[in-house]
Amino acid sequence: MIEIYTDGSCLTNPGNGGWAAIINEDGKLKKISGNEKNTTNNRMELLAPINALREMNPSSLITIYTNSQYVKLGITEWIKKWITNNWKTSKKEDVKNKDLWVELYNLNKSLNVKWNWVKAHAGNPMNEEVDLMAKKAANLD
Repeated sequence: MIEIYTDGSCLTNPGNGGWAAIINEDGKLKKISGNEKNTTNNRMELLAPINALREMNPSSLITIYTNSQYVKLGITEWIKKWITNNWKTSKKEDVKNKDLWVELYNLNKSLNVKWNWVKAHAGNPMNEEVDLMAKKAANLD
């Protein structure tokens, strides 16, 4: 069983952004992070699970914890309608961040992933740590 905590951060929106993930595989922790200039918080929230899932073995049982309802609801509910509606929202607008949603969808389909939402800043040690990692990554100075 693999548990992954993910988070994204943007200092200004748009602006310098960072993403981070903590991968816990049977007590062995791996921490990954990255950043981009001139990006958005939502893109960073998506890049965190994408980059973590890129490293997973298809036979692994994976649980992802995100404090982003955008990511959790997007991948578990909204994406089915977006695909059916040719990547249009219920307001007939183009889905933002389609490139990342397509990649996350394909990774999610190829793996055994359970998605969980966790409340931000509620004392969950792994979520607090990944939050700090994403904020640090966003500091591109």
